[in-house]
Amino acid sequence: MRETDGILFDLDGTLWDAVEGICQGWNAGFQECGLEPVLTVPQLRSCMGLLMEDIAARILPQIEDGARRMEIMEICYRHQLRYLGEHGGKLYPGVAETLEELSGRVPLFIVSNCQDGYIQCFLKVHGLEKYIRDFECPGRTGQAKAANIALVARRNGLSAPVYVGDTQGDCDAAHGAGVPFFHAAYGFGSVDQAEGRIQSISELTGLLTPP
Repeated sequence: MRETDGILFDLDGTLWDAVEGICQGWNAGFQECGLEPVLTVPQLRSCMGLLMEDIAARILPQIEDGARRMEIMEICYRHQLRYLGEHGGKLYPGVAETLEELSGRVPLFIVSNCQDGYIQCFLKVHGLEKYIRDFECPGRTGQAKAANIALVARRNGLSAPVYVGDTQGDCDAAHGAGVPFFHAAYGFGSVDQAEGRIQSISELTGLLTPP
């Protein structure tokens, strides 16, 4: 059992799976930009956890101008937020109950590689705002995940935080911020060198305890 004074969560692949909704939103954005709506769920799933610029380069290889790619992505993001704000995504089993229980013991946070508004959609549509004390993303700070993890920990005076995520990128970011990492093995990726591993989010209630 590990003592912690704050749990920071990744979002996609850790708390919910919103890939189908994102795919619908982005294909609508492609259509608005005069592109064929050919993005598939498997293609998009392989991009989860990457920075926006890297995702744009992967799904829009035919657009050589990086600035134009990001213009298209901004339109896709607007459609994505509209869709998710209405329909939400698929919470992993036990997410709402576990966040409720954990929030009564330690403060909870979200740090995700996403645009501003995405975390807010997750919290609002699923009624989880009351469990999350603070959150951050590159869409607000312009910084990568490691810097945002460190920012949230510093902003909230945490001395022994842990980060829970599902990809090697999450693991690298947590360690880059000097924070222990717990692998959500039910998510999108495999991970080496995690300090802990869970097969469901509810397992955290028996692994983490206040100092």
